[in-house]
Parts: sequence; structure tokens; C-alpha cells
Amino acid sequence: MKTLVLATSILVLGTAAASAADLAPRYYKAPPPIVAAAYNWSGFYAGINGGWGSSHNCWTRTATLGVPVLPVSEGCHDASGGTVGGQLGYRWQASNWVFGLEAQGNWADFSGSNVSLVSPAVTDRTRIDAFGLFTGQVGYAWNNVLAYVKGGAAVTDNRYEGLLTGTGTVFDRVTDTRWGGTVGAGLEYGFAPNWTAGVEYDHMFMGTNNYAFTSVFPVAGINTRNDSIKQDVDLVTVRVNYRFGGPVVARY
Repeated sequence: MKTLVLATSILVLGTAAASAADLAPRYYKAPPPIVAAAYNWSGFYAGINGGWGSSHNCWTRTATLGVPVLPVSEGCHDASGGTVGGQLGYRWQASNWVFGLEAQGNWADFSGSNVSLVSPAVTDRTRIDAFGLFTGQVGYAWNNVLAYVKGGAAVTDNRYEGLLTGTGTVFDRVTDTRWGGTVGAGLEYGFAPNWTAGVEYDHMFMGTNNYAFTSVFPVAGINTRNDSIKQDVDLVTVRVNYRFGGPVVARY
């Protein structure tokens, strides 16, 4: 009887061992790869900017008291100072390339002067009170770092004045809003999902315009002179933008 039980137990154990040997090996699924967040530059944005600018202005006399004269230089000067303003734009990203459109408007306090080479009793002064830029952009992004170039139209709000040398009394004046072109480049860094900060340089080509000056002292309303004034502007600004929408994109 004991022999029968022992034989039966051996047979059962052998069968179980053989069945276990026939089972397929167990495999474990690897964990999913780590997902890195890719910065997305697409979407509307708005921001503020501030910095410094300098306008180079060259005056050339073309008439005196309404009588044309041979063009003669009155000299050149730089009108420099601070600026602050804002910008509004839209960008869309395709792979690493970023394209955009932007409108910028700034208050400015650019001022400079020189004593006229034609009439030393008069000091010529240029003031820029405001300017605007309307540009397209093309950039290349390294995740949250964007380098770009831009170009388009520019506009400046100007005041040209003749001051009596020594007293500073305004003698004659003309104001003007003039249009030109601009090119620039910038570098921008995304320091939060929707916030960016950067620095930008712009050069504005404002061309040459001819102006008829009108007296304000001692008698107002007299056409004192005509001057052809050439203007260029250089700008360096620091910018902070907030982007609306454009979620972070998953990248494996």
C-alpha cells in the first residue's frame, strides 16, 4: 500500500514538473520612454519694450525766405534718447522655423542739435516724439531659444526747429510724420510656458524729405527757409512678451 502511494505521488510530481517545463517564458513590458516638453512659439502675443535710440539727421538748405538757393549743408547731428512702448503680433511654427507678423508703437525722447553752418545765429534741432514698426519675421528656434530677422515699414513723428543760438528761443519750426523702411534682428528666450524675454536691434531708413519752415518768433507765419533733411534711426530695445495659447508640445 505504501509502495502504491509513493508511486502515485512520484507520478503526479513528474507530470506537474513536465507541465511547468512546457509553459512559455514570461516577458515584462518595458516602461514608456520619457517625454520631453518642446517649446511652442505659435500663437498671438503682446508685450512691452524699452531701450535707447539715436537718429542721424543731415539738413541741407534749399531756399531762404521762399527764394531757392543752391543746396548747401547746414550740418548733421544725432538725436538720441530713451524709448518705451509695446508690441502685438502673431507667430506660427513649422518644425524649427518660426514665421510672424508684428506691429510696434513707441513713445520716444530723441533730441539733438548743431549750430547751422549757413546761419550760425540759428541752431538746428531735431526731436523724435514717437515711432512705429510694422514688420514680418523669419526665425529659427532651438526649443525655447529663438533667433530671428525682421523687416517692413517704419514711421516717425518728428519736430524740426531752429533756435536762436545763445538764448535757445525757438525761431522757426516744422512738424512731420514720415514713412520709411526698417530691418532688424533679435534673440528671444522662453523662460516660462507663455513668457519670453529678448533683445532686439532695428535700423530705420527714413529717406530724405524737403520741408518749408515757418517762423514762430518774433513774427509768426513767415516762410523762413526750406531744408532737405535726411534721417536714419538706430534702436536697441529689451522686450518682454506674453503668448496667448500655443500649448507645450510633447516630444519623444
